[in-house]
This record gives sequence, C-alpha cells and structure tokens, in this order.
Amino acid sequence: MHMADALLAPAVAATMYVASGTAAGISVHKLKKDDEPQKLPTMAVTAALVFAGQMINYTIPGTGSSGHMCGGMLLSALLGPQAGFLSMIVILTIQCLFFADGGLLALGANVWNMAFYGCFVGYYLIWRPIVSSRWFGEGKNARRLRVAAASILGCVITLQLGAFSVVLETSLSGIAELPFGAFVALMQPIHLAIGLVEGLITTAVLLFVYESRPELLQGMDAAPVAAKHSLGTTVAILAVVALVVGGGLSLLASSNPDGLEWALFGNAEAGYAENMGLDEENFGVSSAAADKAASIQEATAVLPDYAFSGSDAPVGTTVSGVVGSAMVAGVALLICFAGGFFRRKAHKA
Repeated sequence: MHMADALLAPAVAATMYVASGTAAGISVHKLKKDDEPQKLPTMAVTAALVFAGQMINYTIPGTGSSGHMCGGMLLSALLGPQAGFLSMIVILTIQCLFFADGGLLALGANVWNMAFYGCFVGYYLIWRPIVSSRWFGEGKNARRLRVAAASILGCVITLQLGAFSVVLETSLSGIAELPFGAFVALMQPIHLAIGLVEGLITTAVLLFVYESRPELLQGMDAAPVAAKHSLGTTVAILAVVALVVGGGLSLLASSNPDGLEWALFGNAEAGYAENMGLDEENFGVSSAAADKAASIQEATAVLPDYAFSGSDAPVGTTVSGVVGSAMVAGVALLICFAGGFFRRKAHKA
C-alpha cells in the first residue's frame, strides 16, 4: 500500500506530512517520559522484523493480487502506540530513501495510512480494550483467544481505514482517472483479504511472545504467566526470524501486484482483470515537487526495488533484506538513545 508520488497533489502531500509530523511530535513528547529500558532491544528487533515481513508479498488466491503486512498492530502491541508509530516511520523512511519503495513526496501519506491507524486506532480502540477485557472467560487459553481476536480484528479494521484513506487522498488530489466509487469498490475488498492474512501472521508472532515473555505485550491484564524464555533469548529468536524472513523467505515473495497496484493497473498479463486500467508509465498528477522528490530518491536508493541496480539476481533481494533489517534496527536504537527514550530515571532521595 505504498503510494507513489503521482497519486498525490503537492497540497495533499504537504497536508499529510503535517498530520504525520504532528503525530510523531506527540509520540516523541510522550516517550520522553518513558522509563522502560527493556523496550530498547524489543523496539530494534521488532522494527527489523516488520521491515523483513513487508518484503514478503503473499498471493491472494483467485484475484491476481498479493499483499504484505503493514505491521502497525504488531509494533503497537509490543511497544505501545507511540514507540510503534516512530518505529514505522523509521521503516517507511528507509524503504523510501534506500529501496525506492513508496514515493518521497507521498511519505507523509504512507506514514498516515500504514502507521497511524494500526498504531493509534488499532491500539486504543481495538487491542487494549480486547486484551484487557474478559472476552472468552478467564485463564491462559482465554488470553490467547483475546490476543488472536485483537490481532485479527485490528489488522482488518485498520487496513480498511488505510485503504480508504488512499482513495480519499487520490480523490482530493483530483486524479480524474480514479472515480471514487469504482476505486473504493476495488480497494476495500482486496485489503479485507490482505488484512485477514496479516491478522493471522500478527497472531502467530504475538502468541509466541505471550508464551515466551508475556510482560512484553502492552495492555494485558496483570495475571501472572510463567515465561518460557529470558528476554535475551526471546529477542534473539525474533532477530533470527527477521534475518531468515528478510534474507531467505523474501525470495519466495509473490510476483503479483500488491493491493494498490492491482486496483490501479490490474493484472491482465496473468489473465486477470485490468481494474482501473491505468498506464503504469504515465498516470496520476505531475508536479515540480514530485519531480524533485523523484530525483532525490533516485540519488539515495542504493538497492532500488530491493535488488542490485540493473540486475535481477536473487542475491540482491537477500542483501536488501539483511541490510535493510539491520539499518532499521540500528536507526531505531540511535533515535532512542538520541532522544533519551527508555532510560531509567535517577531519582534522588
């Protein structure tokens, strides 16, 4: 669901930068008061895991489309909404600048669509109310079911909100080739299917964390649960999973267009519908701001489309997954240290 610059008018893009920047500023202010240093390694490794997970497009059967996880629900469940949101900004910015995934002019919109809903709406309105409730009764199995319900509902609902925002932003940008009703009719159902799969993936990861270190799950009730692994072991396992996913499983990603590309261009080459039938080489709005953003992105993208420039060799994808995951983890840690997040405060007697 990474939007290209051509889908946004400069005024709409600027508005979305302001909206996402405001949410980021509030998150930074909130995290200045945080005193949970154990979040440092968790933030680094989960951000890397989400980066790696976004590299794997999974096929949506019978459609000619594919989808990939957004990760906002996963990050907010493990880190809280503010740290999760900032982690998503790191992920999306690195994808944009170093891998040319999503437009630079559209970055503010992509942060809003892919991060704001999952991290804030998903956490406060779905995750926390469900996991702190008494749905399904008492006991460990009931808590597992609450984690699953919150993960699946959260991913489905927040991805629907993100997909609808894409439609609104393109409509406000005045792209006549994308009539509102037809675009909605394509975007919402395909992202419903994508959200269901992401919900199952998120459930699997969070249930592993629940079994391993239940205190890492934000907003859960205080009932004691025996941890199976130390914090270090849990973080190490997630780090290995991120490397395996980004460096290995990413080679198995579906070649079908993702939900947004499918809605815009279809997949007629594979025998499916053309959908909106836009020309992939010439669509949307043209502007000096978009041209400038594209030139900057061309200069910074060292592994465009997660590959070596001018090469389709699989090793390019592997290198992209490993290097990108490491970059995301490193930048997340640097931001934490630079901002003084998660440091134990010294209280004088």
